[in-house]
Amino acid sequence: MGRYRRLFLLFAVPLVLCLAGLRAAEPPAQDDVGESIRTFTRVYDLIESNSAGILDPEKAIYEGAIPGMLRTLDPHSRFFDRKEFEEFREEQRGRYYGVGMTVGLRDKGPTVIQPYPGSPAFKTGLRPADLLVSIDGKPVAGLSISEVADRLKGPRGTRTTVVVLRYGESAPLAFEMVREEIPERSVPEAFWYRPGVAYIQVTEFNENTSKELEEKIQWLDENSMQGLILDLRGNPGGILVECVAVADRFLRKGQTIVSHRGRSSPEQPYLAKRGDRGYDYPIVVLVDGDTASASEIVAGALQDHDRAWILGDSTFGKGLVQTPYSLSDDAGLTLTTAKYYTPSGRLIQRDYSNVSILDYYGKRGAAAPGKRVESRTTDSGRQVFGGGGITPDQKYTDPGYSRFQKELLESAAFFDFAPQYLAGRDGKIPNSWAPDPKALEQFRDFLVARSIPFSPLEFALHSDWIGLHLRRQILVSLFGFDQGRRLDIENDPEVELASKALPKARALSEGARHLLVRK
Repeated sequence: MGRYRRLFLLFAVPLVLCLAGLRAAEPPAQDDVGESIRTFTRVYDLIESNSAGILDPEKAIYEGAIPGMLRTLDPHSRFFDRKEFEEFREEQRGRYYGVGMTVGLRDKGPTVIQPYPGSPAFKTGLRPADLLVSIDGKPVAGLSISEVADRLKGPRGTRTTVVVLRYGESAPLAFEMVREEIPERSVPEAFWYRPGVAYIQVTEFNENTSKELEEKIQWLDENSMQGLILDLRGNPGGILVECVAVADRFLRKGQTIVSHRGRSSPEQPYLAKRGDRGYDYPIVVLVDGDTASASEIVAGALQDHDRAWILGDSTFGKGLVQTPYSLSDDAGLTLTTAKYYTPSGRLIQRDYSNVSILDYYGKRGAAAPGKRVESRTTDSGRQVFGGGGITPDQKYTDPGYSRFQKELLESAAFFDFAPQYLAGRDGKIPNSWAPDPKALEQFRDFLVARSIPFSPLEFALHSDWIGLHLRRQILVSLFGFDQGRRLDIENDPEVELASKALPKARALSEGARHLLVRK
C-alpha cells in the first residue's frame, strides 16, 4: 500500500467513524465502516493500475476523498491544506506581516486595488490602479493573486521593493517598504452619524473585535449616546467568544446570548457576564443576506431580548458550530460539531437537505431555500421564527441599479478614470474635493472613449450619483479607503432609515423592560 493510502487510513478511519456518526443517532456498525474502507482501497488500486491518466495520490486524497467525505455532512465542514489552514488561522488572529494592500487581477496584470490606511504601502505612496511590475526584482506578470500576496508578505522588519507603472508617469516607480504587522480591523468605522446617534460597523469577528468595539465606544463617549446604529451587513461571522462578548456589551447581566448543542456535546449556554452597565440607549441593527454565523448570533440575541430593532433583509442562516482540528503535515479541517440556538430557542441554521452547494451559497436572505420550521417568542411576546436565519423587524429592499449604473460599476469605470484625472494633479486636490462640471465632462468623454453605451438623458438623470462615485474614488485614491467608506455610509439610504427607526427600538426595549418588571 502506497504512502498516501497509508496516510489516508491513518486518520481517515477514525474520521469516517466520527463523520458517519454525525449523520445518525447511533454510529454505524464496525463491519460497515470496515467494508467502506476496503471498498475505497479497492477503487484506489483499480484507478492506480488501470486509469488512462496518472493518478496524483496527493490530489486524490487531499482534494478528492477527504473534502468529498466532508461534503456528505453539511455545507460548512471543510478540509484545509497547509497553506489554507495557515490563512484560516491568520484570519482568526486578525493580523499578518506584510505591506498592507489588496491586489486584483486586471486586464494588464496584477494591480493595486487599495493600500490599507496607515500601512507601509499607503505611507510610501502606492495608489489604486498602480500596475505591479516586480517585487524584489522578480517580475509578477503571469502570477496569480495568491502568489503575489505571498511575495508581499514576509517576516516583520524585512524590506521589500515594489515597482509599478502609474498612469501619467513616463517611467516605472519603485517603492521600498519595511514589512510590518498589518492589523485587519473588524470595527473599521465608528462616528457620530448625527448629534447623539452613533454609527458602528463590525465587518467580522476575529480575536480583536470586542476590544476594538470597546475602544470605539469609549472614543465616542458612551455617555453622549442617545442611539446606536450597529451595522452587521456583509459580516460573515467568525469567533464565537468574540460575538458573545459583543452581545454581552448591550444586554443585561445574566441574560442568555446563545446556546449550542450537538450529538456528542451537551447544551452549552453563554450568558452576559458584564452586561450593558446601565446604558439603555436604543439600538438599530442592520443585517442582510450576507450577515451570517457569529453576526446572526448577535442580531438574534438582541432581537430575542427586544434590545434592538433589526432592519434589513433576512440573514444567511448559518448556525452550525465548526471546531478546528489540526492534522498531519500542518493541514486541518473545521468539523461541524453542534448547532446554535438563540435565547428564545430558535435554530439559526437554515435547511440544507436536498440542496446543492451552489444553491445553498447562491441564494441568501429571503430567497434562501428551506422552510422555517419553528416559532418562538421574544421577551415581550413578539413572534419570531427559526430555521432560516434572522428575520428583520423591518424589511429594507434595496432599490437596485439601472442598466447604466450597473455598466459603470461592473466595468470599474470610476476606478479606471481616477488615475487619468489625477495625473499631474498631485498635491492640488483637497479632501473636500467634489467634481465640477468640467470633471463630469471629462468623465463623459472617458466613457465614450471606452465605448460604454449611454444616452445624454441617462447621464443627466444619474449626474448626482455619478458625482458621488467620482468623489468617492478620487478621495480613496488620494486619502485612503476610510474616506470612501465614510462617504458611502453618510449617503446610504438604509442607514438614514435606521436613524429614523430608533424611536421604534426605544419603544421595543422599554416595553420589554416594563413587562419584565411586572413579572
